Amino acid sequence: MPTRRIVAATLAALLACSPGFAQDNAPAAKSAPPELTLAHCIARALQRNFDLEISAYAPQIAQDSIETAKATLDPTLSLTSTRSFTQQPSSLSTLDGSAAPTSDSTTTRLAVNQRIATGATVGLSTRLSRSSNNSSFNILNPAYNADATLSVNQPLLRGFGSAVTRAGIERAKIGLQRAHLDYKTSALNVIQSTENAYYNLAFAREQLSVRNFSFALANRLFEEAKIRRDTGVATNLDVLTAEVGVANARRNVILAEQSVKDRQDALLALIGQFELDAPLGAVRFTEFSEATPVFASSCLLAKQNQPDYLSAQAAIDQLRLDLNVAKNAKLPTLGLGGALGYNGRQRSAEAAYRQIPDGDGYTWQVDLSLSVPLGFRGDRAAYRQSLATLNREQVRLRQIEQNIEVQVRSAVRSVETNLESVRIAAFAAKLSEQQYELEKARFDAGQSTSRRVLEAQNDLETARVNELQARVSLHAAVAALHRIEGSSLQRYAVTLP
Repeated sequence: MPTRRIVAATLAALLACSPGFAQDNAPAAKSAPPELTLAHCIARALQRNFDLEISAYAPQIAQDSIETAKATLDPTLSLTSTRSFTQQPSSLSTLDGSAAPTSDSTTTRLAVNQRIATGATVGLSTRLSRSSNNSSFNILNPAYNADATLSVNQPLLRGFGSAVTRAGIERAKIGLQRAHLDYKTSALNVIQSTENAYYNLAFAREQLSVRNFSFALANRLFEEAKIRRDTGVATNLDVLTAEVGVANARRNVILAEQSVKDRQDALLALIGQFELDAPLGAVRFTEFSEATPVFASSCLLAKQNQPDYLSAQAAIDQLRLDLNVAKNAKLPTLGLGGALGYNGRQRSAEAAYRQIPDGDGYTWQVDLSLSVPLGFRGDRAAYRQSLATLNREQVRLRQIEQNIEVQVRSAVRSVETNLESVRIAAFAAKLSEQQYELEKARFDAGQSTSRRVLEAQNDLETARVNELQARVSLHAAVAALHRIEGSSLQRYAVTLP
C-alpha cells in the first residue's frame, strides 16, 4: 500500500539520522534476541515468579499440618524407674524379723499407650520390681515381681466416636485442598498479569514506532517551513509553529521510550528474578480467534474451576467439622475404663516373667467416671459461636456465587464490547489512511500544504494508536474472563504440582 511504503521510508530515514537511536540498537544488530512468545513468557513466569514461589510453600505447610493432626493417634512409649531404700531405727514387733528393719526396692515400668479412632485410649504395660529386706521370715529375698497389664479407657459421651477423634485430621486434609486452591489462585493471577504485561509491552513498542514516525514528519515540516520562508512563501510564524511541532513530537517520543522501558521492566519482573537488564525479543499481538463467549457456559466454568469459590466451599466443610466437635463438647464426660493384668513372683526376673502365662496371679479392674460442668455455659457458648461462624460463611459463599455471576456477566460483556471496538477502531484507521492519501495527493498537486498533510498524518497515527489500544483492551478483557472462569491453566496446558 502506498501509505505504508511512505511510512516505512520516512521512519527508516529518521532512524538513519538519529545517532542516539542507532547507538541504542547497536547491540541488537549484533545479536537480536529471538522472538518472545506469550506462551514462553507464561512458562517462565510459572517457573520463576516470586509470588508463585512464595505460594508454593503453603501446600508444604498444610501437608505437615496433616502429619501433626495424625500424631495425636500415634502410640506413646514411656519408661519409668524408681529406686528406694528404707531403714527403721528399731523394730516395733517380733514379726519384723529384725531389730532394725531395712528394705530396698527397685521398680521399672514400660508402657505403650495409643489413642484409637473411637476416642478410647488403649495401654499395654509391664512392670518389674525387685524388693529385699533383712527380715528372717521372708521366703523370697530378694523377691522379683513382674506383671503385664492391658487397659482400656473409653469415653462414652464427650469425645466418643471417630467423627470427633478424627476431626482434626479431616480438617487438616481439607486445609491441604485449600492450600492447593490458593496456589492455583496465585498461578491464575500470575498468568493474567503476564498476559497483560506482554500485550502492554507490545502496545508500547508499537506506539513508539508511531511516535518516531510523527517526529520524522514534524522534522520534515520544519525543514519545509524554513525553505518556504527563505523563498518568501512562509513567515517566521510558520517556522516557529513547525518548530513547536518538532518539540512536541520529540516529547512524545521520549515519553513513549519511557513507557517501553517501564513495560519491559514490568514483564521481566513477572517472568524472572533480578533479570531487569535481560534483553527481550520481539513481541506481537495475536489475533482473537476464539468464539464469542456465552454467559451460561462461562458461568458454569467459573463455578466449577474458580479456586476462590471452591476454597470457600471447603472452608464450610471445615466449619461443619468444628460444629460437630463443639456439639459433642456440650455432653458430660462419662468414661468407662477396664484393666486386666497377670503377674508372677519368683527369685529372679526371668522366672517371674515365665510365671505370668500360668495365670496364677492376676488382677482386674473396672471403673466408671462422670464429670458434669454445672450449666455448660462455656461449651454452649462455644457451640453457638461455631454455629454462627458456619452460618456466616454460608452467607458469604452465596455472596461469592452472586459475585461470580456479576463478574462473568461483566467480563463477557467486556469481551463483546471490545470486539466491536476493535472493528470500529480498525475501520476508523482505514478511513484515516484514505484521508491521508487524499490530502497527500492534493499536496502533490500543489493544492495543499505540508502542514495540512501533517495534520492528516497525525490523525492517521492517532487512529492507529487507538486501534492498538483497542486490541490491548480486548486481550485484557479475554484474559480477565479466562481468569474468572479459571480456564487459563487449560488454555496454556499448565499442570500444577
